[in-house]
Amino acid sequence: MMGTGTHRDLTMRGLLMVDATDLPRLCEQRGWTNRARLMLELRGAARRMNRGLLPDDTSLKRMIREWVHGRRGLSQEYADLFAEVFGVPFAIGKPGMAALAPVADGADLAARLSAAETLDSSLVTLLEAQTDSYRAIDRQLGAGRLLQQTEAHVAQMTDLWRYALPGPHREALAAAVAEAAALGGWQALDLGDAHKAWSLHETAKSAARESGSPSIVAHVTAQQAYALLDLDRPQQAVSLIQHARTEADGQVPAMLRSWLWAAEAEGLAASGAAGPAQVALDQAGRALPGPDEGDGLPYLFLNDVHLARWRGHCLARLGKVEAVQELTDAVKRLDPTFTRAAAGLRCDLALAYSVRGQHEEARAEARAAEALATRASSTRQRRRIVGLLTSGAGQSDR
Repeated sequence: MMGTGTHRDLTMRGLLMVDATDLPRLCEQRGWTNRARLMLELRGAARRMNRGLLPDDTSLKRMIREWVHGRRGLSQEYADLFAEVFGVPFAIGKPGMAALAPVADGADLAARLSAAETLDSSLVTLLEAQTDSYRAIDRQLGAGRLLQQTEAHVAQMTDLWRYALPGPHREALAAAVAEAAALGGWQALDLGDAHKAWSLHETAKSAARESGSPSIVAHVTAQQAYALLDLDRPQQAVSLIQHARTEADGQVPAMLRSWLWAAEAEGLAASGAAGPAQVALDQAGRALPGPDEGDGLPYLFLNDVHLARWRGHCLARLGKVEAVQELTDAVKRLDPTFTRAAAGLRCDLALAYSVRGQHEEARAEARAAEALATRASSTRQRRRIVGLLTSGAGQSDR
């Protein structure tokens, strides 16, 4: 018997088409609770695909209702738009049972195997360089302008990886897939799509395990925990990070050990565990290598400034008044190209000022954070800022 989970797995592998009656389920997976969000995504897809203007909201809402209830056939134009929004193929015509897509034959397998035969160290290096360029663009411009490109990059590499024969080139490509998928997962999380973030991190973990790199396995596993933090499950997040850290014990560079301890401290702070959070922060500080120790990893940005930012975040979450000094120092020293990080830092500073009763300063920092989050298209940071502006940071002294 094929359950709904199996149907979804086949759909995501491209073996099945979905139809418009699946729209409620697809929206629910992404946490979209109303038709307004779906219409907004459709209009965005139409702009990206140069499809012209869609009908007004009243007409579009009626069309969606008719598609969902199977009373209206789906045109090729709207099937393409829904495919752009959800990343799965939609069947045209009147909604009903999704039709089987054509199954790839032996010629298709031969073509994919031939493409994978071109894999060598220089190609892996090129693909990793492309991931690095996406990282640089992401930290400055944000995920909103980049996630689709990152996902396409991951899909291309994953296709090569799955059809490559065993050997060192396949392992190196698996490492590259893991790093790129983790980047895509972080971008999805920043845009508020925890489900997509979790899925991309699952791809990252599978690839990381095949790469044989304990460092990559630990990094992508611990980073997945941020989806749990965003779903307000800090205890589960801490458990996942601790699992990654203990599994990697003695096998990873000092910078990654520091990062893992700092991530654990953030989870502990989110759960209100002040003592253990401080212990974890101290461990992170002790593990952090010096600037000349040559311990860098391409997927980590961690130095004394970023660790101070992390420490300030934890202290602010725990309501500690000393967070202001830590965060103020980090603001002065942070590389200005880290736009999203700066938004989070300003948001933390607004919270810290609010705890100290300095509401004017808190509002000023919240406004600065909002401007930076908007520039970086960070849904994640904007949610935090809205929470601040509607609570302590938004209250006046009068």
